[in-house]
Amino acid sequence: MVAQGVEMGNPMIGTGTLTRADLAESVNRHVGLSRAEAAALIESILGHMSDALERGENVKISSFGTFVLRDKTQRMGRNPKTGVEVPIEPRRVLTFRASQTMRDRVAGD
Repeated sequence: MVAQGVEMGNPMIGTGTLTRADLAESVNRHVGLSRAEAAALIESILGHMSDALERGENVKISSFGTFVLRDKTQRMGRNPKTGVEVPIEPRRVLTFRASQTMRDRVAGD
């Protein structure tokens, strides 16, 4: 059995998590930037995405997915241990919605 990612030269084989360093290494190998330049490029991209989310904008990456901000209103919750109702404060949450292309890839279709 071949480990997932071997055919693409994936440096994160076996770890189960793709990291910033893995992305920078891939850019280094495939684009030819130095390791420092590749790391700076990854940081810049992630910084732009984070800044947009901080401004309240959603981030859509074609054929990958969309990072969506949702504002949740205050609601009543229940402490599962005691059964006492407690208010849950309003908050903003970040969700990821995979594109159909990504869902198909992950499903193996």
